[in-house]
Order: sequence, then structure tokens, then C-alpha cells
Amino acid sequence: MTSLTRTDHLALAQLTAHTTLPVLSRVAVRVAWLCLLWHRRSRSRAVLRDLDTRMLRDIGLTPKQAHVESRKWFWRP
Repeated sequence: MTSLTRTDHLALAQLTAHTTLPVLSRVAVRVAWLCLLWHRRSRSRAVLRDLDTRMLRDIGLTPKQAHVESRKWFWRP
């Protein structure tokens, strides 16, 4: 459901591409980015879990699809 978009990949690449950043800083940026991604997945799946059938139909999902997606662990794309 939520994964890195093309813009996300470009932003992450720009942040970590600077050779002036020490290696540990580049690792820290990647870890922070991953934590934000996991948080975003967790929040969006929690919201998805609370949507009613009409709202799910509006976004093109069946209740079964929403249930399967909302049950995924936050680290799973």
C-alpha cells in the first residue's frame, strides 16, 4: 500500500549522495528514512482498518482486500 515513491527515492538519494557526509551520517539518514516509512505504513494501515464499506468502495478496495492489507506488519510493503 505505502512504499517509497519515485520522489522519495530521489530525495533519499540526494540526502545520501553528498560525499561530504560521513559514513555514519549517511547510515543515520537511511535509518531515519526507514523509520518514517514504517511509521507512515503503520498509520495508513490503521486508518484503512477503520474505513467503512462505502469508503473502501470509493478507493477501489473490497473489505477483504482492506483487511488483508491492514493486517500486514509495518515493515512489509
